[in-house]
Amino acid sequence: MKRISVILALSLLLLGTPAQFAADTLPTQLSDAEFWKMIEDFSERDGEFPYENFVSNEIRYQTVIPELKRRIQPGGVYLGVAPEQNFTYAAVLQPKISFIVDIRRQNMLEHLMYKALFEMSPTREDFVSNLFSRPRSADLAKSSGLEGMFSELERLRPNRALFDRTLKAIKDAVKAHQYPLSGNDLDRITHILDVFYQGGPQMDYRFASATPTQNVPSFVRLMTASDNTGTNWNFLATRAAYDRVRDMQQRNVIVPLVGDFAGRKTLRAIASYLKAHGAVVSVFYISNVEYYIQPDPAKWASWQQNLGSLPVDDNSTFIRWVSSTGISSLEPLKPH
Repeated sequence: MKRISVILALSLLLLGTPAQFAADTLPTQLSDAEFWKMIEDFSERDGEFPYENFVSNEIRYQTVIPELKRRIQPGGVYLGVAPEQNFTYAAVLQPKISFIVDIRRQNMLEHLMYKALFEMSPTREDFVSNLFSRPRSADLAKSSGLEGMFSELERLRPNRALFDRTLKAIKDAVKAHQYPLSGNDLDRITHILDVFYQGGPQMDYRFASATPTQNVPSFVRLMTASDNTGTNWNFLATRAAYDRVRDMQQRNVIVPLVGDFAGRKTLRAIASYLKAHGAVVSVFYISNVEYYIQPDPAKWASWQQNLGSLPVDDNSTFIRWVSSTGISSLEPLKPH
């Protein structure tokens, strides 16, 4: 099914929050203890979803970025869902803090894996080398542009010794940060990294497809996609974009949470935290989560209540994905 990003203006009542992000008291950095306490205190129990979603399947998600840049100032608050596409939005929007909320605990663990990879990888070449367990060759270091980097990466064969070293480094980072993950959590991180090892750069939403299709983009296609003008805003497209996300990871301000959009805890906890710091939501990327909520009237009502609890202003914006013919549009939205 073809999908297209649509930005919907979040026209909720202001709830008495300030319009200027500079007035908020959000920290620019969280300690490891604060970061983990937020994950534990804000998260809900592990939920169910039909797919594992190791990578995105939304090839057109960059088409809304030029308009986002026009209407959203850096230094706001970003909320998102699912895996790596959030890094691109974060690189572009440069929020003060980001919360990634997903019903699957595995998504939170994947983001902790990504966090460790960013921290141990000074460059984009190091990052993709570690992510896919492909040795960092001299040609990879000298490759020109993102397409050249992935072309060289795909030429390299996965290396189990590198996988083992990377996995150990990830687990060592978890220990150093003092995240009290269970043995089952660590096993799931091993599973996630192994998926990238086995799937390689051509892996897609369904894990490793023998014959990539137009409707299910590979990791490479997602990274090398662009907006309607041909500009690639991806977090791996430039050294500057990668460095911005890496800096956020090092400051612990990309916070992955386990939460149901229709649940009674996570979004409301975020709302309370933001109100306590005089901050508003600048962007909320919800993908097509509403598709899974809407059939249940009780969940839909709870989702609407959760939206109403978030502090917003006139510029607060939803990013949504809908089944469409491929036409992008901007529409105002409020809980309904």
